Amino acid sequence: MDERKPRFTSLSGLDINRVYSRDDLKGWSPEHDLGMPGKFPYTRGVYPTMYRSRLWTMRQFAGFGSAEDTNRRFTYLLRHGQTGLSVAFDMPTLMGIDADDVRAHGEVGHCGVAISSLADMERLFDGIPLDQVTTSMTINGPAAVLFAMYLAVAEKRGFSVGSLGGTLQNDILKEYIAQKEWLFPPEPSLRLITDTIAFCARQVPKWHPLSISGYHIREAGSTAVQELAFTLYDGVTYVDAAVRAGLPVDSFAPQLSFFFNVHNDFFEEIAKFRAARRLWAREMARRYAPRDPRSLQLRCHAQTAGCSLTAQQPMNNVVRTTMQALAAVLGGTQSLHTNSMDETLALPSEEAVKLALRTQQLIAQESEVTNTVDPLGGSYYLEALTNRLEEGALDYFRKLDDRGGMVKAIEQGFPQREILDASQRYQREVEGKERIVVGINDYVEREERPIPILKVGPEVESEQVARLSDLRKSRDPFKMAGAVEELQEAASCGENVMPALIEAVKAKATLGEICSALKEVFGPYREPVVL
Repeated sequence: MDERKPRFTSLSGLDINRVYSRDDLKGWSPEHDLGMPGKFPYTRGVYPTMYRSRLWTMRQFAGFGSAEDTNRRFTYLLRHGQTGLSVAFDMPTLMGIDADDVRAHGEVGHCGVAISSLADMERLFDGIPLDQVTTSMTINGPAAVLFAMYLAVAEKRGFSVGSLGGTLQNDILKEYIAQKEWLFPPEPSLRLITDTIAFCARQVPKWHPLSISGYHIREAGSTAVQELAFTLYDGVTYVDAAVRAGLPVDSFAPQLSFFFNVHNDFFEEIAKFRAARRLWAREMARRYAPRDPRSLQLRCHAQTAGCSLTAQQPMNNVVRTTMQALAAVLGGTQSLHTNSMDETLALPSEEAVKLALRTQQLIAQESEVTNTVDPLGGSYYLEALTNRLEEGALDYFRKLDDRGGMVKAIEQGFPQREILDASQRYQREVEGKERIVVGINDYVEREERPIPILKVGPEVESEQVARLSDLRKSRDPFKMAGAVEELQEAASCGENVMPALIEAVKAKATLGEICSALKEVFGPYREPVVL
């Protein structure tokens, strides 16, 4: 019988056979390559019982408007069964500038919450039990500053920093590769990251000071293989930097976490999570020989693919998100965000974000897929895909080694060009209808009924600017200036900057003032031309 297409491929372009058998697993060993959950190489999961003991954390990414607006959304989500918080910051905050900076005009509160000062952070978490709820903060260039604000809020409210649990994204390498939200050159940025790693190892042991992120690499157009390779190699680069700074690998590696995208190719995505755990465990063992087995374990957060959502027929996004969320669960994620159907149009409305949360709850409570660990393990197809993803990632590892490591490769534009080529290839496939996107290049509807969306008004910016003006008038300018000067001294002489950052935010220095002071020490960064 004729087949529908002359060639079947995964979303990453891997050829897919008609049927798989043991012949596709030559050299593969169940003992060596599969193992048991909670055991090296962790292919089947980092914990022996996985979701039979504890479900993944349901952590919806949220943030818009003012701190009060987002605080209300946090409360709403917790009331409806969310089990962890995840903060989305607006563009000025992500770029380390204040809401009253001329460059921030028109952007305040639009793609996340506006945070310019410690007072904003206090309002953001007002009434939330920080010792009971884990918090994830998606912030990179100015990550250490926002983390200092969070710790200062917790201290002011009487919480021990040792009791705090959460995650700081803090992954600057993927910013140079994909998302483009950096503040400083690579080397001082790596130094800030190792400072937060060292500080957390000593004082905030339940906190993940770094979430090594493939999500944005995939959103930029990479394949699953590239996402896996560049993310894990970034991880190795961070471990190298921390070890060079004098930290024993077992003192910080158990606190590292990862963040992956979950795209439409169901089996390839499941295989990616499994390959990630196995490759990380093997590379950590080979490179650093840690004694603590937790240093070998890749724990991760996952988010469904924003780049797969469509503005056309937005209800279809509910189905896409459900498939992707199920793949993340079958892949063994530790926490999950499910995108809302309206996210191509605006920040999620309350009803849309509740439906996205309910999607996770339905998978957890009604699908019964959590009853056994790694239910697809041993499938010829899945194991073959897992092998090929690992092999493809290792091939990239060799290419990056040949270029002198990730920082050198970024300066040469290598990962950027690879992602660019992959994204162009995918776009050509869609435009040529080699890949069907429902509602885009097939099953198109001429007239569509609009859905209600969330809108952020101009009053958010004007109110935030007024608050900053009041803050600057009411603070002790000499105390603030002294704290910022001490921060610059710590940054200049190689001290860990976290204690000085905490003192600076307590002295009411703003985000923009702190980042400007650090730029005077570290200098600016200009990316290489890729095209």
